[in-house]
Amino acid sequence: MGDHITLRFDSDRAYVTLDRPDKHNGLTLEMLRDLVAAARAIDTRDGVRAVILSGNGPSFSSGLDIAAATRNPLAIVREFLPRPWRGTNTFQEACWAWRRLPVPVIAAVHGRCYGGGLQLALGADFRFATPGAEFSVMEAVHGLIPDMTGPQTLSQLIGLDQAMLLTMTAEPIDAAHAARIGLVTAVADDPLAAAADLAERIAARPAATVTAAKRLLGGSWDRGPRRTFAAERATQVPLLIRKALSPNTKDPE
Repeated sequence: MGDHITLRFDSDRAYVTLDRPDKHNGLTLEMLRDLVAAARAIDTRDGVRAVILSGNGPSFSSGLDIAAATRNPLAIVREFLPRPWRGTNTFQEACWAWRRLPVPVIAAVHGRCYGGGLQLALGADFRFATPGAEFSVMEAVHGLIPDMTGPQTLSQLIGLDQAMLLTMTAEPIDAAHAARIGLVTAVADDPLAAAADLAERIAARPAATVTAAKRLLGGSWDRGPRRTFAAERATQVPLLIRKALSPNTKDPE
């Protein structure tokens, strides 16, 4: 992995950690590529029964580091193009790759979980959050929409009205509120310990059964993810172009 994503294996678990603490784990293009690579490395390793996603430092992730990402517009265009064989681009695959894995993925969330960081957490199958964690579908603040598989995962987890409410207002919510609407699985003082405990409980069941359950339940939604991801891209591109053509326009506070 690169400088800001760590992957380690411990017994039957894989631990993936965002490691850019001085920037609240703001996501760069390199980090997104490394998240995709980490998921693929886990998928090819025998014996993994669960994955735990977490963030080092004060936050899980404050979202996409827009300043860092926009330094290379051509790279954004390149990473925005979808892979025909997967139906996702790099931004989307960095989150959706965890849904593709045959084993449960558990996110341990603390501090800020904003924008792309929230989309990453929603790509996990379960989310444990500290009482002080804060969540926001932040993209509207920048005149954008959630485009890292968020429309698919948000509507699955919390329903259309709550998904639109969080997306249109971009207002932060606390962990208790997130738990009430189903955005997180549970609130825990030590989400890493809670994630490890759940991983152990699931590992007590047959691996084939767990894989079958994930695939069956994950594929049971009415609208397929490929259609949603294509709609994301078609909606986001005009917004990105508009923002690029008006670079001096300040984002709302």
